[in-house]
Amino acid sequence: MSILEKMNGQQALAQLNEAQRADLCREIRAFLVDHVSKTGGHLASNLGVVELTVALETVYNTEKDRLVFDVGHQSYVHKLLTGRQADFEHLRQFGGIAGFPKPSESDTDAFVAGHASSSVSIALGMARARTLMNEDYDVVALIGDGAATGGMAYEGLNDAADSKEPLLIILNDNEMSIDRNVGGMSKHLSKLRTKDRYLGMKQHYRDVLAKIPGGKAVYSATSHVKGWIKRSILPTTVFENMGLTYLGPVDGHDVNELIRVMRVAKELRSPVLLHVFTQKGCGYLPAEEKPSKYHGVGKFDPETGETLSSKKYTFSDAFGDTMLQLAAEDDRICAITAAMPGGTGLLNFKEKYPARLFDVGIAEEHATSMAGGLAKQGMVPVLALYSTFLQRAYDQIIQDIAMLKLHAVLAVDRAGLVGEDGETHHGVFDVGFLRQVPGMRILCPASCAELKDMLRWAVKDYNGPVAVRYPRGADGDFTASNWDPEASVFSHRHGKDAAIITYGTLVNNALAAADILQEQGIHVSVIRLTQLAPISFSGLESALTGIRHVIIAEESCGGIHEAVAWELGRDRSVSSIDLGSNFVTHGSIAQLHKQYGLDGESIAQKVKEVLSNEN
Repeated sequence: MSILEKMNGQQALAQLNEAQRADLCREIRAFLVDHVSKTGGHLASNLGVVELTVALETVYNTEKDRLVFDVGHQSYVHKLLTGRQADFEHLRQFGGIAGFPKPSESDTDAFVAGHASSSVSIALGMARARTLMNEDYDVVALIGDGAATGGMAYEGLNDAADSKEPLLIILNDNEMSIDRNVGGMSKHLSKLRTKDRYLGMKQHYRDVLAKIPGGKAVYSATSHVKGWIKRSILPTTVFENMGLTYLGPVDGHDVNELIRVMRVAKELRSPVLLHVFTQKGCGYLPAEEKPSKYHGVGKFDPETGETLSSKKYTFSDAFGDTMLQLAAEDDRICAITAAMPGGTGLLNFKEKYPARLFDVGIAEEHATSMAGGLAKQGMVPVLALYSTFLQRAYDQIIQDIAMLKLHAVLAVDRAGLVGEDGETHHGVFDVGFLRQVPGMRILCPASCAELKDMLRWAVKDYNGPVAVRYPRGADGDFTASNWDPEASVFSHRHGKDAAIITYGTLVNNALAAADILQEQGIHVSVIRLTQLAPISFSGLESALTGIRHVIIAEESCGGIHEAVAWELGRDRSVSSIDLGSNFVTHGSIAQLHKQYGLDGESIAQKVKEVLSNEN
């Protein structure tokens, strides 16, 4: 039996010696490469935190202590060490374990973690709850992978320092995080401050003074003097200036040193920031050489690292190609992304127009307000964000773009279901919240060709806030573009028995349902909306002439159903199929469509139920 197979929590880890820990780390890396090559998932980030996680699980008991991830795609090693090794056969698959922490899966998963920069705030809340409830456990926030570029991280750090709550914040620096203060003097100071003798003396000094009258005042005074002298002659970090105890930098792949320093931090009983350096993809050469490729990867050959699926032309590719063309035509056009130039299709734009590509880090609120500033001064900003991350900028959309009716284009990538990343990443709320924004136009292409036409119109011909929402992946069967900005209601099939109203790529499933029904002698209209705000109800009335039964199918939570039912329901029955009011689990998009009744067969069955109820 391997060492890994015996690991199930802190007790088993605590029994390992240094050599066994090194062997365990090698086994974990082999396990991750083998299993992720079969299921797909986040590989490079997890390979980078193997030693760090082994150290954490050795020092802290995550059954009781709270380990808050930021972002949670680096939690695979934690899941392996807390009893879920067998479940990796179905990682990120429908009915299997999630690719992110999930408290319903295990008590060792302290919190959901799919969006960045929130771990310090969550961990501080847990630490304060511990104090208020007089309980005894440790709290750790693991922030890294660029998450420290988000402003919310600094809000949490600032408050954590002021709180004096015992709390360990680990900054996992893999060359994409902050604070590059790693010069000779900084390293010397870091080594000095992490030495057991130095920290032990400091702790002893504080304990002795605490026992004598006036001792706390003496300690406080001498501490301020010592701090003033140090800051006068030595460099300090932003964390120390906030009031945190700073430890590091520490080699994030030296598991035994990490354990030693974490134990030191634990004894300090104060807010501590531990700065560790790790390498994304560590231990697997293809991931070391191309960490961005293996950040989120599909199935691949573990021997060569080559992906097994063929590359298809995606909506993100279509967006990127069109942005290149538009930028060549108008030097006012610029692009903004929040740490995802590759994911949003803007790498070529970044290479050709570096001065007009603004990658602001994981800072969606800042990106959106900056887009407002650019637009106000005459530029034409295109803000490319995933739908799930656009949620973070709702206030800025209203206050800094829509209120002034500014011409800013929201390119809403990954709209709708995204598949295996699950609850934290599905883009299923943007229709509902964007429709509430005064003056916001929402366009919804069903093909890459249509996306190109809509984006060109939104950038060149429209003058106001506009969102173009499009899904992850490639075209379905519908690949053409018959989009006309003056006519936003299209009839793809004509039938008098009922009508299916839908939008986006779900039209493919609606058309499949129409085919199934036609074979059974039921003739339905398939009506597609290309604009979700404002909706052309006059166009819908015209398309629905003579039809009494309407079924709305949408890949959304809180979409257009209520608005359409209010306008059309006086003379017709209006039913809906959507994703409901709960969060949507992970699984393939085909499986999720089946689960929620949005595949062709299920839509056809719904139509038959509606018609049978009439009889």
